[in-house]
Amino acid sequence: MAERTSTGLLSMMLEPTPAVAMTLPAEVREKLAELELELSEGDITQKGYEKKRGKLLAPYIPQIQGVDPSLQIDNRIQASSQVVLPGTKHNKSRAANTRDERFRSDLHTEAVQAALAKYKERKMPMPSKRRSVLVQSSVEACTPPDTSSASEDEGSLRRQGRLATSTPYQGHGHPAVEHWFNRVIQGSSTSSSASSTSSHPGGRSVTTTNTTAHAALNANATATALADLMAHTQLGVPVNSRVSSKIQQLLNTLKRPKRPPLREFFVDDFEELLDVQQPDPNQPKPEGQQMSPLEGEPLGVVTNWPPSLPAALQRWGTTQPKSPCLTALDNAGKPVYTLTYGKLWTRSQKLAYTLLNKLSTRNEPLLMPGDRVALVFPNNDPVMFMVAFYGCLLAELVPVPIEVPLTRKDAGSQQIGFLLGSCGVTLALTTDACQKGLPKAQTGEVATFKGWPRLLWFVTDGKHVVKPPKDWHPPIREASNDIAYIEYKTSKEGSTMGITVSHSAMLAHCHSLTQACSYTEGETITNVLDFKREAGLWHGVLTSVMNRMHVISIPYSLMKVNPLSWIQKVHSYKARVAVVKSRDMHWSLLAQRDQRDISLSSLRMLIVADGANPWSISSCDAFLNVFQARGLRPEVICPCASSSEAMTVAIRRPPEAGVPPPGKAVLSMSGLSHSVIRVDTEEKLSVLTVQDVGQVMPGALVCVVRVEGTPYLCQTDEVGEICVSSGSTGVAYYGLPGMTKNVFETIPVTSSGLPISDRPFTRTSLLGFVGPDSLVFIVGKMDGLMVVSGRRHNADDVVATALAVEPMKFVYRGRIAVFSVSVLHDERIVVVAEQRPDASEEDSFQWMSRVLQAIDSIHQVGVYCLALVPANTLPKAPLGGIHISETKQRFLEGALHPCNVLMCPHTCVTNLPKPRQKQPEVGPASMIVGNLVAGKRIAQACGRDVAQLEDNDQARKFLYIQDVLQWRAQATPDHPLFLVLNAKGTVASTASCLQLHKRAERVAAALMGRLNTGDHVALVYPPGIDLIATFYGCLYAGCVPVTVRPPHPQNLATTLPTVKMIVEVSKSICILTTQAIMKLLKSKEAAAAVDIKSWPMVLDTDDLPRKKSPQMYKPPTPEMLAYLDFSVSTTGILAGVKMSHAATSALCRSIKLQCELYPSRQIAICLDPYCGLGFALWCLCSVYSGHQSILVPPLELESNASLWLAAVSQYKVRVTFCSYSVMEMCTKGLGSQTEALRLRNVNLSCVRTCMVVAEERPRISLTQSFSKIFKDLGLSPRAVSTTFGCRVNVAICLQGTAGPDPTTVYVDMRALRHDRVRLVERGSPHSLPLMESGKILPGVKVIIANTETKGPLGDSHLGEIWVSSPHNATGYYTVYGEEALHADHFNTKLSFGDTQTVWARTGYLGFLRRTELTDANGERHDALYVVGSLDETLELRGMRYHPIDIETSVIRSHKSIAECAVFTWTNLLVVVVELEGSEQEALDLVALVTNVVLEEHYLIVGVVVVVDPGVIPINSRGEKQRMHLRDGFLADQLDPIYVAYNM
Repeated sequence: MAERTSTGLLSMMLEPTPAVAMTLPAEVREKLAELELELSEGDITQKGYEKKRGKLLAPYIPQIQGVDPSLQIDNRIQASSQVVLPGTKHNKSRAANTRDERFRSDLHTEAVQAALAKYKERKMPMPSKRRSVLVQSSVEACTPPDTSSASEDEGSLRRQGRLATSTPYQGHGHPAVEHWFNRVIQGSSTSSSASSTSSHPGGRSVTTTNTTAHAALNANATATALADLMAHTQLGVPVNSRVSSKIQQLLNTLKRPKRPPLREFFVDDFEELLDVQQPDPNQPKPEGQQMSPLEGEPLGVVTNWPPSLPAALQRWGTTQPKSPCLTALDNAGKPVYTLTYGKLWTRSQKLAYTLLNKLSTRNEPLLMPGDRVALVFPNNDPVMFMVAFYGCLLAELVPVPIEVPLTRKDAGSQQIGFLLGSCGVTLALTTDACQKGLPKAQTGEVATFKGWPRLLWFVTDGKHVVKPPKDWHPPIREASNDIAYIEYKTSKEGSTMGITVSHSAMLAHCHSLTQACSYTEGETITNVLDFKREAGLWHGVLTSVMNRMHVISIPYSLMKVNPLSWIQKVHSYKARVAVVKSRDMHWSLLAQRDQRDISLSSLRMLIVADGANPWSISSCDAFLNVFQARGLRPEVICPCASSSEAMTVAIRRPPEAGVPPPGKAVLSMSGLSHSVIRVDTEEKLSVLTVQDVGQVMPGALVCVVRVEGTPYLCQTDEVGEICVSSGSTGVAYYGLPGMTKNVFETIPVTSSGLPISDRPFTRTSLLGFVGPDSLVFIVGKMDGLMVVSGRRHNADDVVATALAVEPMKFVYRGRIAVFSVSVLHDERIVVVAEQRPDASEEDSFQWMSRVLQAIDSIHQVGVYCLALVPANTLPKAPLGGIHISETKQRFLEGALHPCNVLMCPHTCVTNLPKPRQKQPEVGPASMIVGNLVAGKRIAQACGRDVAQLEDNDQARKFLYIQDVLQWRAQATPDHPLFLVLNAKGTVASTASCLQLHKRAERVAAALMGRLNTGDHVALVYPPGIDLIATFYGCLYAGCVPVTVRPPHPQNLATTLPTVKMIVEVSKSICILTTQAIMKLLKSKEAAAAVDIKSWPMVLDTDDLPRKKSPQMYKPPTPEMLAYLDFSVSTTGILAGVKMSHAATSALCRSIKLQCELYPSRQIAICLDPYCGLGFALWCLCSVYSGHQSILVPPLELESNASLWLAAVSQYKVRVTFCSYSVMEMCTKGLGSQTEALRLRNVNLSCVRTCMVVAEERPRISLTQSFSKIFKDLGLSPRAVSTTFGCRVNVAICLQGTAGPDPTTVYVDMRALRHDRVRLVERGSPHSLPLMESGKILPGVKVIIANTETKGPLGDSHLGEIWVSSPHNATGYYTVYGEEALHADHFNTKLSFGDTQTVWARTGYLGFLRRTELTDANGERHDALYVVGSLDETLELRGMRYHPIDIETSVIRSHKSIAECAVFTWTNLLVVVVELEGSEQEALDLVALVTNVVLEEHYLIVGVVVVVDPGVIPINSRGEKQRMHLRDGFLADQLDPIYVAYNM
């Protein structure tokens, strides 16, 4: 990580360019620099800045290039490098800077511009949005690529038209570019690529034109496959005002990307095989010899070399006590304190003595030699750190330096805690100031950080340590293999390991560094790096003491305030060596105005610690360019490569060492992605230029091995992991023997499998190769390696490409994180960037689409997700960089909170299974033969035979339900039939047999004069006895009742049109209702929703006169229509079915038998009484069976969730019915209140069966959580079951009281998509639990038929459920919207087999399975499993998906998703999720939803819509109305929080 963290993003150079700069007078350049600073500090607006800058430069412009000024006007490119100088004002906020320009080599910018220009030539669509015209000053025309990091302004888009015609300039673009690349390839490492370009006369302007060409690229050019899918729906994309109009634009003008063709492959019957990427036969392969291990020069023998580091300290502390060891600076750059060797020696001794002798617990010393101790010191206190480090060495304790934890939730801090715990650390050393700043607990002690062990904090300042007695001397031993110190390292996954370094390795490393860098006694060295680990520790704390050097330590906080500080200190202390990172060189470039009197001639080595980063080359070149004039010699720059495990691997030697000249390689990016080194010649765009990191360390043996599998030696032209064998590497990962073996004890082997040496090697995690002259080249790191479809990409390279796209203008301080996540068996690249606070939506999408194109062109790889987050919100690493693993963790957990997201799964997911082609069906004969041969029984089942069941059912002698009521009113007039409860749980109304009959008579009397027999009457009542009485009143009068849910007074706009529609479709002549609803129907508010003048006659039944109707109407035959049952299906179709008198009686009888209902029973019903089984249970069954129904209107549960369960308990009900909505209200509303309910004596142990009335697949998770929650109140786990009915037959299955418990099976979800049932074990991957939907009712026959051939299917085969029963409905009254389609729903016959029986098609897919259980009649029990409605299924990629399966996955993907619904729209899968939580989480969901649907269903989500809770419409049964939702989406009525179109 340390290589990647850097601090501050600043443009490559401030001056217009070296070439141009020379032509500007010094005072103008100084004024320009001041302007830049003002702009970066925010003291001047962008506009003011441009105006002043233009004025300053105006006189010089024509002279710069000798280009016709009129041309420049045309080709302006805004390059106002908006430099963010680390100024004093913004000190606080700057702490967070990160990864900077070192990534942006000018070469790279040029490549990116050219790549984008290529897209321009493809005639990309124009942006449809015009921008106000901005006038830029014309200096833009002459800015070289490395300053134009802020690339083009949006204004340049306007000039598109003009540019397109100016072909000559475009044409000339290429020669210039080529010339430039050739120059770069030939140029020595010292000549800057920038200077080599500028020196080509006239070349710049042409290249500039070319760059402008790429300005044309705009968000619309996003490369993506969506265009095809959307070709015929380019309009009609619903985009809400809250959804970026930019996305709309993107969508309307998409181009097809280059995507690898899906290959053909064999599909097994069941398995959907994921496409395995076959290696491309034309891909480059290594052709070189096997590499031979590379040996460093031998370690020289030094006569008086101390035997250990403490011995060296003792020597200098006693012989040269006045000699300076370390100078610490404050934030103003003033020396605060110089530690001498004498002081270091005495203070370390004091600390050592105190630690060993003065700390004790229960009279036992707290520390023993060999114990680990944490060193927690801030980056601006090197003196205290050094004393503590050497104090520990003298006491033979093992220091573990770590970062200062700032908050309890620092990124990665938990992992550090894990490391401390595993090292057994109990004591932390720190400074007084730091201890005061740590977060404290209530007790005043330092808080325990998350995941940390309990620590004792000890302050090492003078007053806490004691002077040792005269006779105490620390043991100074020879360097052994005992652990000297532990350095922490964070892995790619975010776990923290401790690397142990032995005393002998520490000494050997100091020795080899001294030899490689030719360190001499008493030299002065400036250290800008973190002194706690890696190069900062090795050079600035260890090797320096070995050689009695004087270290000037430059704290990070000073660099932020004054990036020049290190150069000034090199000058004032005449330092011979400086240790820096590329970012430090950059920062100094930006503040050159203070550098006139500075000389760097004293430097003999400028060690670039992150020289292994491919992008350090541009920093080195640019730095040299500027500072050569100030005494910096080119050969002084010494890049080096190192890793925590292997310490220093290679370093470029100082010039006096007589080594070969430095090298530079221009490598083909596509070759590198196949781990092959190809010096690039043709494809000039995608190249990586790298510099060498010098020679191998003295005394080391180095080889390059294959990254995966056995560590075979690489060929000479192959990239691999560099391994080192020497006495100066780390020894192990503390406490992790397995990983240690893999990394520290690798045995590289030749191609024949023989070990190349008998000594073990350490893997460095650096990827590279050995070039000519035995120079080592590094092209990347294992941590940043992303293997996508078998090709390797380096995260740093991708960052660089993204940054080269207008970095200054858009990305906040260059903070970009790139990592890969594994989705659907391959790595997918994710790019996360912080956007500047002032960036507009337009800018965001502009930038995002260009980044996608640039990465596609240069790396030939698709980006899966591009996310933008607000400035300063990514987790930070200790020195201000981005904490990559934490960022990835947040992305995967949905806690990143981006403000813009672009997902491109269509372009980069190329390993989906091949779409399914349906096989031609086999003919009927072979089907039957096949069944018999396979021993399959035809899948059919039936409930008990009604005719056989003799029971003393008095009601059977009546053909009509209304006759039953009259008979009961005479026989048992006072028997209570109904009891309605209100929200308080008290009885609101009751009705006995006689009361109900009397009320029905009154209604009949009112109707008889006014209506004719056979007229349809709409009953619009709230749930209650009025509804039941008027229903029977209609039957008495010979009218056909239609029950209608009343409109909701608070929501007339949506509920009233449905009422109106049912009234019209059912051809009702009259509406019966209450006075309150009657007023509502005719109110002003109603008039806004419907035409209230067209209501039929409305009668209110509140105060009907008490009179008897003359005589009851007797229907001529039981086949006459009794009532109409209207319901809105889940697909949004309003369907009314006709129920005859015979069917009504048969239905009641069937339910009576199944539930054993008698007059002495009580059942509780918490259902809506308007359609289906809910209506039958509420209005019909009690009258038929004579049992008492306790009616609980579900609406009342909204104000009192425990109403239904309390009633069940109070009345000791054995049988109860509810809906899923009710069950959900109880689980959500009462989940945490079971204790309170128990105290109120709610006891559910009386319940034998609780049935959920449903027309869908049983919702197992809901029924199970309901059972689990209320188990505490005595509910038997066996009690809960479901029913199944549909429009053609409202009650097909119902558990009832007898018979075996419902069974659950697990089926393979992948097979289900192919219309197959494949039973699997519980918990196996892709398994889906299905619960039987209750027992088949008496008199009902069920068969499973093939949806296409209409033939019967075998046991456990998936097909449509057909039903035959006396209580089937007789037909649709009308299906509003789809009349013709449904003629065969009620009378259809099998195409072969039993072709006589008339069946009704339910429209549901399911299967029958014979179980081992026994039914009540002694037969083996056949279980019916409902999979889902056919109308609801989604046909995608030739497979059949059930929305509920996708929705279940989605809801599981993030805790804030409350509900989800999916539907398709023009072949795109649209996922709507309800967000329960803050809106800033909305965009987190996009990637998680896309991931989970890809992983579990092999589908690419086209659109993700995030809405507020409650937006997904639900019908009275609690079923989602997905089609209504779809219509709302298309009509743009959802008011979404965010809509993401996945590209």
